[in-house]
Amino acid sequence: MSTTAKIVRFHKTGSAEVLQFDELPITEPKPNEVRLRVKALGLNRADVMYRSGQYLETPILPSKSGYEASGIIEAVGQGVDPTWIGKTVSTVPGTFSLNEYGVYGEVAVVPFHSIAQYPSNLSYEEGASIWMQYLTAYGALIWLGQVSKGDFVVITAASSSVGVAAIQMVKAQGATSIAVTRTVAKKARLIELGADHVIVTDDEDLADSVNEITGGKGARVSFDPIGGKTLELLAAAAAHKGIIFEYGALASEPTPYPLFTALAKSLTVRGYVVVELAQDDKELKKAEQYIFDHLASGAFKPLIDKTFRFAEIVEAHRYMESNNHVGKIVVIV
Repeated sequence: MSTTAKIVRFHKTGSAEVLQFDELPITEPKPNEVRLRVKALGLNRADVMYRSGQYLETPILPSKSGYEASGIIEAVGQGVDPTWIGKTVSTVPGTFSLNEYGVYGEVAVVPFHSIAQYPSNLSYEEGASIWMQYLTAYGALIWLGQVSKGDFVVITAASSSVGVAAIQMVKAQGATSIAVTRTVAKKARLIELGADHVIVTDDEDLADSVNEITGGKGARVSFDPIGGKTLELLAAAAAHKGIIFEYGALASEPTPYPLFTALAKSLTVRGYVVVELAQDDKELKKAEQYIFDHLASGAFKPLIDKTFRFAEIVEAHRYMESNNHVGKIVVIV
């Protein structure tokens, strides 16, 4: 067995081209860590923002990257039951710092508490396409938002992997999803994926469309990774005492607070990232079980838009930045 492995790192922040393959020694896991032989990587918007120096964490260079991988445990550190060796698992985003760990590589060492098993009928590619999207949606929609039958839920950036997961989750809860996309190109696909309604913002007014769909009531919950001026539109589309979850900043512009609308409707605007859920051990376990059960039943199905080879990691990042995907981008190692 080789004593080295190819690990993707970047030595400066910037565009996708800063990613490079470094041949590094394979290290043994420390206490309460495990080492995976990585089979697939799931790309996330957080990876792009971190590489660009625009994430919640500032990279310590040279830096590894990547939150989400599937693979086989090939070594365990002190304190970890050795019967885990040989088991297929995936990594849970938000449970480790990218400045300490990163899964872009032929192998990855991660904390033991950062792994989870997934249903055996899923492929490695699907196994790398679970936790970021479903945990992000669960934390806002179920843990905090308590979405249930009769609710209307607006989902912006609905063609993203998190957006698709949210559509599936809203349906599982018996609520009504209102998917939002910028262009008509993705409308038919979103309906095919289970969205109850689709609003194309290039052609339709968001607030007017939501009010029409909801019979003038507005949406009780909105789930938004964009921010910027979109927040004002979501406030206009919200129900009285509605809640808007902001879980990203894709707009890359200031986000004005819709004060008068919030006062008039008694709105809640709530910042949320998956780390919040991941740091609550009890709630995280409940979330993992909920997701596992829905995956096993077929109610949830990871949607993979496109796969790339490990050598094409730069191209995979470029593709994510093109925003042409519907679902998850996966790299096969």
